[in-house]
Amino acid sequence: MADSKTLYLVDGSGFIFRAYYGIRAPMSSTEGTPTNAVYGFTRLVMNLIRDREPDYVVVAFDPPGPTFRNDIFPEYKANRSEPPDDLKPQFSMCRDATNALGLASIELSGYEADDVIGTLAKRWCDQGDAYRCIIVTADKDMMQLVDDQVTLWDGKEKESAHDEVVAKFGVPPKAVIDLLGLAGDTSDNIPGVPGIGPKTAATLLQKYGDLESLLESAHEIKGKRGENLRSFSDQARLSRKLATIACDVPVEFDFSTAQLTDPDPDVLSVWLRALNFKRFLAEFKLEDHVVNSTQIDRGAYRAILTASELSEVVDAIQSAGRLAIDLETTSLSTVDAEIVGFALAWAPGEAAYVPVAHAYDGAPAQLTLSEVVSALGPILGNPSFPKCAQNVKYEWSVLRRAAQIDLRGVVCDTMLAAYLLDPGRRQFGLDELSADHLGHRMITFSDVTSAQGKDAHFSAVPLEDATAYAAEDADVTLRLWDTLQPRVVEEKLDTLARDVEIPLADVLGRMEITGVSIDAERLQSQSAEFAERIEVLRGEIHTAAGREFNIDSPKQLAGILFEELGLPAEKKTKTGFSTDQQVLNKLATLHPLPQFILDYRHLSKLKNTYLDTLPGLINPTTGRVHSSFRQAVAATGRISSSDPNLQNIPIRTPEGRQIREAFIAAPGYVLLSADYSQIELRVLAHYSKDRGLLDSFADGADIHRRTAAQVFDVPELFVTPEQRRQAKAVNFGLMYGMSAFRLSNELRIPQKEARSIIKRYFEQYAGVKRYFDDAVADARATQRATTLLGRTRQLPHINTQSFNLRQQAERLAVNTPIQGTAADILKVAMLNLDRPLTCGGISE
Repeated sequence: MADSKTLYLVDGSGFIFRAYYGIRAPMSSTEGTPTNAVYGFTRLVMNLIRDREPDYVVVAFDPPGPTFRNDIFPEYKANRSEPPDDLKPQFSMCRDATNALGLASIELSGYEADDVIGTLAKRWCDQGDAYRCIIVTADKDMMQLVDDQVTLWDGKEKESAHDEVVAKFGVPPKAVIDLLGLAGDTSDNIPGVPGIGPKTAATLLQKYGDLESLLESAHEIKGKRGENLRSFSDQARLSRKLATIACDVPVEFDFSTAQLTDPDPDVLSVWLRALNFKRFLAEFKLEDHVVNSTQIDRGAYRAILTASELSEVVDAIQSAGRLAIDLETTSLSTVDAEIVGFALAWAPGEAAYVPVAHAYDGAPAQLTLSEVVSALGPILGNPSFPKCAQNVKYEWSVLRRAAQIDLRGVVCDTMLAAYLLDPGRRQFGLDELSADHLGHRMITFSDVTSAQGKDAHFSAVPLEDATAYAAEDADVTLRLWDTLQPRVVEEKLDTLARDVEIPLADVLGRMEITGVSIDAERLQSQSAEFAERIEVLRGEIHTAAGREFNIDSPKQLAGILFEELGLPAEKKTKTGFSTDQQVLNKLATLHPLPQFILDYRHLSKLKNTYLDTLPGLINPTTGRVHSSFRQAVAATGRISSSDPNLQNIPIRTPEGRQIREAFIAAPGYVLLSADYSQIELRVLAHYSKDRGLLDSFADGADIHRRTAAQVFDVPELFVTPEQRRQAKAVNFGLMYGMSAFRLSNELRIPQKEARSIIKRYFEQYAGVKRYFDDAVADARATQRATTLLGRTRQLPHINTQSFNLRQQAERLAVNTPIQGTAADILKVAMLNLDRPLTCGGISE
């Protein structure tokens, strides 16, 4: 434990800049504001508290506007550029961080944080020899404050007392301001004396003692140095004054407020959630912290066990004119799930649970599923009665299969609403949405099933616990409906939600239930064939390497490639030189081994991911594979497939096409493949209005061949396969922000040639270049990108001075309207195709 008479004075502004430049990964709050500096600042402060366990802490910040030094010397700090745009809003947020962490903070108009720190350090230490002060900063100018009671700590490992100051400057702490008066400080635009740097200044001060003594003896110093000392003596004195930290500023401060206390969990929890700082929530053990625990009162929740009670609930729902519904089931799989109970909410705090299948010793008699369906069916099937659910696809699918109810009238899916409002968000579960939007910690599934162990089953949960858990699900869903839906309307996303996303959830649910048949025997035969080919490759790899080694070990492979074979190693990771696909593609032109490795990895991945896995995923009841199709995953709006992922089966390789042949139609049916030709390029043509692209599609031309003809200035008839391949890479690559460097790697051509190809492309397709520029300009103004149907993606880093972050945001500004619009169009096409199929009674 630190001495109770030790005060830590933190250079808060210095921490902010260190944090900003130390964390360049894109981070943003729930509102889309950049937060990388705030996150880093919070981490630095938390590290200080953890590592030093101080009793007294004060964080000092620079105030906005000029200080007294600007009155003395208007050019003071005039050479400093404006803070980056994405840093500016984070200054106040870092002050909020200090308050949320329960730390004392201070700033004084007209004075820099250094002056406030110097003043507080002097006042603290003037109380007696036992009082010590540690200034937390990386600013070397603060070393002038070091004495027997004051030391500097850089917040990491280095601590500076008297000897460290002398080692740094060559003079003791009290002479640092004299040295700065002579040498100046370019970062603060303090001029000093021309021709005198820190080392020369230290040498002079070692001989003459201090600045005044040196200037009085300047006539003794020969040459240009002496001449400058005499000519710029007033400038030296001014520089000394500017560099001197004021230790007597008129700041009022009660040191008792600096005593470190635990932060207010409510304040800290709300602040951390607003900034999406989930890691800090975990470190403070606030993941489950309930803010304003009276916000959701579960007292009115009730279990419905009789027909008369259910009739009362139906009447209440009818009077309320709306319903939020959530099912409790036996499984997360819609193919196998059976209904255990219905959770219903019709007003905040007004919710009920209707159990139908709870089975445990002492379980009360419950209504049957058919009785509940008979009572609720007219409401659930009424398209004019507004309803809401969290992930309505699940309710649609289970009700249709297990209860023969066609749920209609769904006007809001809270998961999809949250997704449309913030597509970059990682989690859209009800618990997370409740915590972030309502500040409420929900009862979790494990809370009510933990006594049952790993084989937990909701039907075995006692009814009292089940009611609180299930009714809360419906209640929270309804409250989120009230919270999110107005924002969806305000952001003009309601049409997209109503006409595309919500109807599509129904289509995807039916796709999941239907599933797809696969020929397991064919896959097993292919697996055996692949195994033989892999063994052959294994031998070829060992022969090419000159010895046997573990092919699956990147470290051993790197040793073979770069040490034993002497191939050039360019890309380094934390564990050594990289052997990823990009590296191997580049090396494949130099030696046969890299291509063998690529082939080996390709076959192994296909065998392990599909051939050996898919047969085991066949549902024993349906005899089909049932993938999950998720909408709230990709920020661009694309649908995601999982368990298994049926979208990533390769189609461009013979092996991938071979695997796809194992997907078969049921007897009497056929598989129909429907897709748009070059959908993203067509969208690009629409956005860019480029005459060349528009004419190519209007003519029905091979777009890649025509692009090659125009870029390489040859007739279409004479375009070579290699030229078409290069044009295709450019056509698609530029939409994703492909650089000349990446194009050169992909095509295995020199960067100069890649740059030339891109240059010729933009010369031929000037409209595309104009669209790219306009898309970035629009994003700079709005900090977002929008698709044709209004889907939006926040781009908080589009104006940052960080090249990497800005470049990434610019790529998204160009690509999101294209890729997102293509995804929207495909969703609309799915809906349009589904209608005649379902109306015609086609179910397979």
